[in-house]
Amino acid sequence: MNAVTRYAVAGATGRVGRHVVGVLEAAGREVVPISRSSGVDVITGEGLEAALAGVACVIDTATGPSAEQGPATEFFTTAARNLQETGARTGVQRIVTVSIIGCDRFSGGYGAAKVAHEEAALAGPLPASVLRAAQFHEFVEQLVDWGRQGSVSYVAKMRTQLVAARTVAEALVRLADDASETSPTLIPQIAGPREERLADMARLLVARRGDAVTIEETSNPADPDTEVFESGGLLPDPHATLAGPTFAEWLEETR
Repeated sequence: MNAVTRYAVAGATGRVGRHVVGVLEAAGREVVPISRSSGVDVITGEGLEAALAGVACVIDTATGPSAEQGPATEFFTTAARNLQETGARTGVQRIVTVSIIGCDRFSGGYGAAKVAHEEAALAGPLPASVLRAAQFHEFVEQLVDWGRQGSVSYVAKMRTQLVAARTVAEALVRLADDASETSPTLIPQIAGPREERLADMARLLVARRGDAVTIEETSNPADPDTEVFESGGLLPDPHATLAGPTFAEWLEETR
């Protein structure tokens, strides 16, 4: 393994980015955190050239404020182009980008925006790698809160293989360290150790935190991508890396 000496982490304060920073720092690596709070903006380019000076690899985990296809696509493609073009000027050697398992199976929405993100990252002048991840353990609480209506929370019918954000961060760092893990035809995947139903994990979450809310599993036949959620379109391929903890173990660890 040829470890990179200096990394930049885009989205360094986000759900995955903060763990990437932690994994790198725990290994004694030099890290440049990139976030608006640190005065660096991947959209406007403010502070980006100075941040990338001397950086060998960028790990891109940045996300925008909107999950809608149009704004999300604009954010991801702009950020990817800026990181590629500025990185090429400053001597960056490669970029690693996090994406979502099954994003290429969606006809629109956030999944389509992530496909555009992948394409923009791979189209730049610098060598780039993409890691597709399953839904994060942290995703469950967010969906429970979004779907809450009084004493009931409506959660989408979904088959998934939830994975911890920390586990995804560790996989991103491994990919950044060893470009030989990449393939021009095969995008690597990281997922949790077993298939689970989102509603079951939501029930486990609310029971663990003592929340009296009732979880109702719902289906939306009007959504053209409902079949992707319900039929296992978000599950990992056979070549995926599977790693714990399980959702139940993660809940116990983070309690």
